[in-house]
Amino acid sequence: MTRRHVVIHGRVQGVFFRDSLRSRARELGVSGWARNTFDGAVEAVFEGPEAAVEALVGWSRQGPPRARVDRVDVSDEPEKGEQGFRVW
Repeated sequence: MTRRHVVIHGRVQGVFFRDSLRSRARELGVSGWARNTFDGAVEAVFEGPEAAVEALVGWSRQGPPRARVDRVDVSDEPEKGEQGFRVW
């Protein structure tokens, strides 16, 4: 199990990024959360099997069709036992 804190920069608000992220996370069996930030980014936490978390980080580098991802910042965090995937 692994946990990553991710901040996705670019045109990522108003393009169904968080909902698409939640759907993909559920498909991969990844728990966590995602929310918009005041500076126009999407912040998220992914927790689950390492391969699934890495696949979700990889998906975040492109996002849904209407998104434009300029940069993704990724950092490791200690596991917290997230359950499900929430969007705020």
